[in-house]
Amino acid sequence: MRKIIVCTFLTLDGVMQAPGGPDEDPESGFRHGGWQKPVDDDEVGAAVAEWYERSDAMLLGRKTYEIFASYWPTADPGNPFTARMNGMHKYVASRTLTSVQWQNSTLLEGDTVDAVRALKASDGGSVNVVGSGDLAQTLMRHDLVDEYRLTIHPVIIGTGKRLFAEGAIPTALEPVSVSTTKGGTVVGVYRPAGRPRYDSY
Repeated sequence: MRKIIVCTFLTLDGVMQAPGGPDEDPESGFRHGGWQKPVDDDEVGAAVAEWYERSDAMLLGRKTYEIFASYWPTADPGNPFTARMNGMHKYVASRTLTSVQWQNSTLLEGDTVDAVRALKASDGGSVNVVGSGDLAQTLMRHDLVDEYRLTIHPVIIGTGKRLFAEGAIPTALEPVSVSTTKGGTVVGVYRPAGRPRYDSY
């Protein structure tokens, strides 16, 4: 059984939209693209690199796939991440794409939830869901996420797409590892642990 792991960069107020650059995802008039780099540090990079080294493949929605596929095939070969991103297998969930050209990419067929269940049941290592907010929320609604790996950066944006958007299923989380980098980013790994419990003081 393979693990499905949601790997996401977040602002302190939970925004995941366009961390990588101003033009990455301007949907809905988002004007804060590129918020991550000014609050990033080497410890974050090392943690994320380890997340990728421990995983077998990526699971991407259409938008994230197209962003990555337009960048990584021609990215700086001196960047150690370039070979890893191009070499990993990519599974793509899309209702509109009919083919995928980036090397080692496979377009999932049929219903996304059924396809991901079959992927989980197949042989192999863990699969990282990177970016792909709509896809991640679909997987959360169908109890298909085994782990969250989150970097929570010290910046507030106030608007934009959120990983845990309104309508998210209430879920208790078990912390696996949580640390804070020198730049103030929280690097947290959490596993779903059933429904939240409620009590009063």
